Amino acid sequence: MADMKSGPGATPRRFSAGLTNSSATRKPDTALRRRWDLQVGKTVPLPPAELADTGEFRVSIRGTKVYDAFIANISYNSTKTDGTWVNSRYFPDMIAIDVVRRGTWHFTRPRGRDRVAVPAGQFIARYNNSSWQFAVASHTTQKVMLPVAHLGPLIRKRPVLGSSGSAEMRLLLAHVRMIDATLDDLSPAGVHAARNALVELTMGVLTQKADGDEPLLAPALAQAAQELANTHLADLELSPAMLARELNVSVRTLQRAFAVTNESVTAYIRRQRLEQARHALITPHGRPSVSELAAHLQFADSSHFIRTFKECYGQTPAQYARSHGRTATP
Repeated sequence: MADMKSGPGATPRRFSAGLTNSSATRKPDTALRRRWDLQVGKTVPLPPAELADTGEFRVSIRGTKVYDAFIANISYNSTKTDGTWVNSRYFPDMIAIDVVRRGTWHFTRPRGRDRVAVPAGQFIARYNNSSWQFAVASHTTQKVMLPVAHLGPLIRKRPVLGSSGSAEMRLLLAHVRMIDATLDDLSPAGVHAARNALVELTMGVLTQKADGDEPLLAPALAQAAQELANTHLADLELSPAMLARELNVSVRTLQRAFAVTNESVTAYIRRQRLEQARHALITPHGRPSVSELAAHLQFADSSHFIRTFKECYGQTPAQYARSHGRTATP
């Protein structure tokens, strides 16, 4: 069911629809659209695609409307090797960014003008006119759709392809995840600000250069840096300089972005390393020793690790493990 913002006259911000189709269904796209309209209403149209073939499949769409922008997670599973979807005329004046998480999307246009395969870990940004078709294997994808007025000149009617791990796409996806986490608590002004940040970050993806000094983007930059740091806690090179380099901004810009979190980059890294150590100390199986933890999480030595852990949690690692029913190995 659609999640509705409370209050009279509220506009739905979150919504979902799904369909399990058998070969007996004559017009599966019509059935899916009817279910969407029943749940959500026509104030938020179904994402612009229609199924062109039949067969057994399952499709689900979970979406978020951010002012006049649209974010959707689309999952498609079929008994066939692929399925063909055809763009309809909903949202004709939009830029669509498809981020492929699993499988491969094969995009085509009439008369062979464009034939593009987009594998997992890649994205395609395109003007969402009605001529695009795409075939997919079972996959999950994330779609960001934005008004074309701001972005059309950047795409020049040709698709833009790239890695979803690029610095600019990391920022955009971090912002998308922040929207998903906070949307229900945002005021109308907050939703509008979130939409404006989406546009700015998408411009960064299309130009391959995000404006790190734009204050509007500071939360997304801090979020992207935190997510990146969390995957590199055991790396010796993890530092503000390494994160800034990966996100294509200066260290000063990154530190300024972290000011909104009331925590420095270095303090965040140390806190996350200690949190990882805390969880490791109370894991029931395969628990590392204190010295192994210190080395794994790049502390200078065991003494430094023990001292820092105690400052944070009020107990040494061994005391903490014992108080939670474990015995810490020196």
